[in-house]
Amino acid sequence: MSEQLSDSIDNEIRPAPLREIVQVRFPDGRAFDGPAGASIEAFIDAARPQARGEIVAALANNRLRELCQPVTADADLVPISTADSDGVRIYRRSLCFLLIAAAAELFPGRAITIHHSMPFGGYYCDVRDGAPLSGEELDCLRQRMRELVEANLPITQLKVPLDEALQLFHDNDDLEKADLFARRRKDYLTLYELNGVRDYFHGFMVSSTGYLKRFDLRPYHKGFILQFPRRHQPDRLQPFEDEPRLAKIFQEYNKWLDVIGVPHVSALNWAINGGRIQEVILVAEALHERQLAMIAADIARHEPPAKIILISGPTSAGKTTLSKRLAVQLLAQGIHPVAVNLDNYFVNREDTPLDDHGEFDFEALEAVDLALFQTDLRRLLAGETILQPVYDFHKGSRVWGSELTLSPQHVLIVEGIHALNPRLTRGIPREALYRIFISAFTQLNLDRHNRVPTTDTRMLRRIVRDAATRGYNATATIRRWPSVRRGEKKYIFPYQNNADIFFNSALVYELSMIKPLAQPLLLQVEPGTTERIEANRLLAFLQWFDPIPAEVRVPSDSILREFIGGSILEKFEPWRR
Repeated sequence: MSEQLSDSIDNEIRPAPLREIVQVRFPDGRAFDGPAGASIEAFIDAARPQARGEIVAALANNRLRELCQPVTADADLVPISTADSDGVRIYRRSLCFLLIAAAAELFPGRAITIHHSMPFGGYYCDVRDGAPLSGEELDCLRQRMRELVEANLPITQLKVPLDEALQLFHDNDDLEKADLFARRRKDYLTLYELNGVRDYFHGFMVSSTGYLKRFDLRPYHKGFILQFPRRHQPDRLQPFEDEPRLAKIFQEYNKWLDVIGVPHVSALNWAINGGRIQEVILVAEALHERQLAMIAADIARHEPPAKIILISGPTSAGKTTLSKRLAVQLLAQGIHPVAVNLDNYFVNREDTPLDDHGEFDFEALEAVDLALFQTDLRRLLAGETILQPVYDFHKGSRVWGSELTLSPQHVLIVEGIHALNPRLTRGIPREALYRIFISAFTQLNLDRHNRVPTTDTRMLRRIVRDAATRGYNATATIRRWPSVRRGEKKYIFPYQNNADIFFNSALVYELSMIKPLAQPLLLQVEPGTTERIEANRLLAFLQWFDPIPAEVRVPSDSILREFIGGSILEKFEPWRR
């Protein structure tokens, strides 16, 4: 029977002329034929698929592609819009190029630098080594950007000989790029061109300026903010929100970079290859220690005395190490810390709330037994003794542990994602609380036009830690990351401004230390999968960071040790003495 079937199939196979058309299939089941070599953009224009936001790229056979990419073979096409993480990155990157091209035309010789992001959706920018743009100049810049959008000019990709690209960077006084690419192994560099301006950008672009309709420029401090939509509301700009404490962190970080002498990735690579990286590491860690000492001193001066220290922050921020290093500093102030683990106050598994997909939502505040937690806090503050709960994660139920009483010399440390949610400590006197928010707020940028998102730093931290201590490969961590980010935006970041103080856990050298650990994990992600797209993106920017030699030491109490292993604080629990 199988021989007859094989013969039948063989009889249906015959020579055919080369096809001059290709077929593109969309997720909604529709298919479109077109000439081989037609752009992805042409097929999307014909299909007009429904999407939130603006379609700015596509997955072609599960590989991220620009809209200008020609389709030379049949393909499954998934539109990528500004409501997607890849799409919003492409939009923002392209908008930065629009800004730089317009500024180069209006203000030749005044180099624009793109610094850090703003929570409401924007980048803080300024003029490097020059007078800030006046209000009139900023208006002219905004108007010229809008004219370029209206003109719908092409943004083209060019392969340029490396020597020519390096000369371009030198001519533009863009020495960070010149230094970064001087050691490039390939003899060419891919640049983008807009309205006669050529520049390097790390990642894809939209095909023309007509896609970049939503933006604004707003004066801020000594520079300005390039505002853009956020992914969850891609069709509009968010209201402006001043963040003076974040602005202070960014200013302090820039001072740190000056102290350390590492303002960009090229300078970090110089320090590594010039034998100065140990000094950079020690100074960066000393600056963390100074932050911790200032927080402990502030707690010691608190009147009336703070009895509960609440520590919150997103995943891989370094909350655990912060709490233990802070405990050491408090002991040096004569204050004795006692820890209460918020996870031990989980409700029994069957009482856990469900998310929109019908799965247990362990990140919801309602997953915590608020009544018991608040009762225990009030009793501890009143000098009473409580019986501490211990959550059995295997059984999904609570058992009871040891007794706990607070003396006048003790302070309670509560660490968890909900620690700054006011519902958690409802009924507790405000003056009894001291609240800390920790995150990697900053990162070393590739150059003055190419940022490294801080969320990428935290994701790499988590990939390395999950593989070493939790048995998860990079694929699993990347797959879960969007859910983690949704939880952060819902349960953590809305309450960050309740903090009395922010702690910036970023370390200027960390990506060069993480690189040798993360690269092999990312390379193991299966090709052709959605997770591999993200892995390739992370690998692409890690290539510009030189690895730190194995003989260089990271202090054993560093926040980075929470992720790369070897922390002296792993079993340090002074409250169990």
